[in-house]
Amino acid sequence: MTVKSVVWHDGSVCRADRNLMNRHKSGLLLLTGLSAAGKSTIARGVEKELFRMRARAYVLDGDNLRHGINNDLGFSRENRKESLRRMSEISKLFVDAGIVVLAAFIAPYREDRDFIRSCFDKESFFEVYVKCSIEECKRRDPKGQYKKALAGIISNYTGISSPYEEPEDPDLAVNTETSDLKQSVEAVIGFLKKKGLLTLGDGKFILPESVG
Repeated sequence: MTVKSVVWHDGSVCRADRNLMNRHKSGLLLLTGLSAAGKSTIARGVEKELFRMRARAYVLDGDNLRHGINNDLGFSRENRKESLRRMSEISKLFVDAGIVVLAAFIAPYREDRDFIRSCFDKESFFEVYVKCSIEECKRRDPKGQYKKALAGIISNYTGISSPYEEPEDPDLAVNTETSDLKQSVEAVIGFLKKKGLLTLGDGKFILPESVG
């Protein structure tokens, strides 16, 4: 059986209905950057703040997905591409379910990030560049992976033996060398408000409190 022979079934409850029930809009924020830049830490911080604000949010972490749905993939160019394709499809379901998705992935290639963007309308996808120099990331090295990559134990490691193509025009950039976690989370929450994800379109913030 081919994909063309499979019929899509529309549900009786749509995304707009779920957004109305949740009292906020849904969308995908892709947090991209080098390993140890702070992507997952920021995503978890934003998720916690949104939970406190009674917004539905969920973190899709690149490393965590490799323990399950992506456990058959390595780190080759094609495998990275497939990893992000799967993440994109999962995110489409979550966004349709009315959830703000915070996807923390290195996503080193512009082509792949552009592909993810193409899967969403312009009001539902935002690229957040978590910026940090390779020197600082190597200094932090919380998992000891840079040390292994530099020793040749790990191959295809982004920033060492595999490239990272910096976003040229991200929707938001957060520099974790000059901003602490609180400031970074505030920046993302402020961005979500600015883009209207925390409203239902009337310009009023429905959620109780702002950060800080």
